[in-house]
Amino acid sequence: MTGNLLGLTALALGWRRSVLSWPVQVLAGVVLIAAYLSASLAGGVGKQMLVVVVGLWGWQKWRDGRRDADDGHIAVRFATGRERLLLAATTALGTLAVGALFTAVPELSWNPWPDAYIFVGTLAAMYAQARGLVEFWFAWLLVDLVGVPLAFASGLAFSGLVYLIYLVLVLWGLRAWWLRSRTHTAPAPVPARDMEGVAL
Repeated sequence: MTGNLLGLTALALGWRRSVLSWPVQVLAGVVLIAAYLSASLAGGVGKQMLVVVVGLWGWQKWRDGRRDADDGHIAVRFATGRERLLLAATTALGTLAVGALFTAVPELSWNPWPDAYIFVGTLAAMYAQARGLVEFWFAWLLVDLVGVPLAFASGLAFSGLVYLIYLVLVLWGLRAWWLRSRTHTAPAPVPARDMEGVAL
């Protein structure tokens, strides 16, 4: 419950483009590592360790990138066509590879393919978030479309409820980042001057 609530908080901070989104994500990962360790779920521990590593990388990216925005927050934009293709291809290939791994080693996951889809989709979303790409929200939306029904079908009502709240925040955040990506501050025109330097 604590890990899920921290994850929800991290997503809300991401919508606000706050760099605090990343340390909260890292903390959520640490809490979930402790939970999986207590339940002797090695697969969950490994996945969350990777999430923590990506979270630390994203944190550094946002700390470095805040200077690129005019309000002290990370600048956001839509990905280029090449970036979208690369993100989609690596996500698809990653899902196939991780799904095959989870299938070959049942101890890593009780539901290999949906679990692989959610895990790789989460990493893809975090990568896009770290780059300040609006597609970050689309990635989370695709994760939620599987995560919500899977959680309820598995009897994890609390996790399902959290995923539903995630879904609302994703739609809200998508709108906010979409509008922000289209906001440009045009430089003030330089007045023309006559030969004596007097503004015309």
